[in-house]
Amino acid sequence: MKTQTIQENPIQKLLSDRGNGREKGIYSCCSANEYVIKAVLKRGKEDNSCVLIESTANQCDQNGGYTGMTPKDFRDFVYRIADEMNFDCTKLFLGGDHLGPLTFAYKNEEEAMLDAEELIRCYVSAGFTKIHIDTSMRVASDDKNTRLSDEIIAARGARLAKVAEETYAKLKEENPDAIEPVYIVGSEVPIPGGAQGGADEGVQVTRVEDFEATLEAFKNAFEKENLEKAWGNVIAVVVQPGVEEKDAGCTEYDRTKAKELCAAIRKYDNIVFEGHSTDYQTKIKLRELVEDGVAILKVGPGLSFAMREALFSLAHIENILYKEKSSHLMDVLEEAMLEEPKYWQKHYVGTEEEIALKRRYSFSDRCRYYMPNEKVAKARETMIHNLRKTGVPLNLLSQFMPIQYTKVREGVLVNDPEELIVDRIGNTVDEYLYATHQKELF
Repeated sequence: MKTQTIQENPIQKLLSDRGNGREKGIYSCCSANEYVIKAVLKRGKEDNSCVLIESTANQCDQNGGYTGMTPKDFRDFVYRIADEMNFDCTKLFLGGDHLGPLTFAYKNEEEAMLDAEELIRCYVSAGFTKIHIDTSMRVASDDKNTRLSDEIIAARGARLAKVAEETYAKLKEENPDAIEPVYIVGSEVPIPGGAQGGADEGVQVTRVEDFEATLEAFKNAFEKENLEKAWGNVIAVVVQPGVEEKDAGCTEYDRTKAKELCAAIRKYDNIVFEGHSTDYQTKIKLRELVEDGVAILKVGPGLSFAMREALFSLAHIENILYKEKSSHLMDVLEEAMLEEPKYWQKHYVGTEEEIALKRRYSFSDRCRYYMPNEKVAKARETMIHNLRKTGVPLNLLSQFMPIQYTKVREGVLVNDPEELIVDRIGNTVDEYLYATHQKELF
C-alpha cells in the first residue's frame, strides 16, 4: 500500500477557495462494492482529480459490520484496488460516515459510547481523514418519547472527537506524514442505508435556526472539552437541502426552497454544508447544490444502482445467448433476497407484486447488500465467464448498453463484461465530476 506524503487534506480547500466566483465541491462515494470503487478510481484517474471514498458505521466497524471488514480491512481493500489500477494514492482519501453509537444504540449510554469510542479509534488509526461524528440517535437508556437535546448530542460528539484527536496524535508519532482528520457534525438525514417505509411525507429543508443551534451546541461542547484545535477542523455540518431518493424517482433539489438555509452558510467562512442522499439528482441540480454551499455531495445507492443495471443488462444478454447454461443471475439474486429479507423488508411496502418490483428495480437500492452473498457471487462469476468467452455481441450490446456500445465501436472501451460494468457506473460518476470541479482541489 502506498503512503501519503502530503500534509493538507484537500477537503480543506473547499473553505479556502470559497467566494472566488467558482464554487468547488467534492463528491463522496459511499460504497464497499469493488466495481463501484474501480469506477470511481478510474474516472478520478482520467479526470486527474482526488477521490473520496467512505464507509458507513454499519458497513465496517471494529466487529466487521455487514461487509465483514474492519476499518483497516476496508482501507486495505480500497488501496489494493488503487494499486492494481496504478492510481496515485496521494489523491485518495477515506472517510467514515455516521460514526457514533448507531449500531450500538440497543445498549445503555455508557456502554454504547464506549463502543462508539472504539469505533472512532479504529477509523482514525486506520488513516481515515474525514470523520462524520453522528450522535443524533437515541440509545437504550434515553427516553424514547423525547427528542435528544442539541446539548446531549453535542456533548457525546465532543467526547468522540476527543478520542479521535488522541488517536491521531498517536498515529502522528508512528507516521509523521499522517494527514490530520477533518470533522463533519450533524445528521439531518434518514438513517444510514435509506429511509424506512413507503410513505412520502415530503422532504423538509433544514431550518436556519436548527442549523445554527447545532453549530453553536457543538462549538460549546468542543470548548468544554478543550478541543479548540479540533473545532478548527470541523469543516461541515450535515443538513437536509431538500433531496431524497424514492423507489421510482427522487425529490429534486429546489434552490428556492433552500434559499434561506443556503444564505445562512455565507455568514461562516470556515463551514460548508454536507448533503446526504444526493443520488439521482441531475448534474445540473448537483452543480446548483455545490454553488449554493452544499460542497460535499454524498452518493451511494445511485452508484450501486448503476452497477445493478449493468449486471442485469449483461444477464439479459447471457440469457439470450446461453439459455439453460445461463447463470440465471437475476433469479439467484431474488432467491438470496427472499432467503434473508432483513436488508429490504423495512424499506419496501406495498402489494407482493409492488414489493417484488422494488426488490429488483427500486432507486432505493437494496440489491447492493446481497452482492457478497456466496450464491450471488458465484452466479455473477459464471455470467462473466460465459460472456468473456467470445465477447458481448455488438447487436445485443447496442440493445442493452447503448452508451457502452458506442464507446466500444469508437475503440475507447474494451468489450469485456467487467469493463462494461465499470464504465456504466462511470456514467453516474461523471455527473458528480461535472458538478464539483474537484480536480481543482489538488
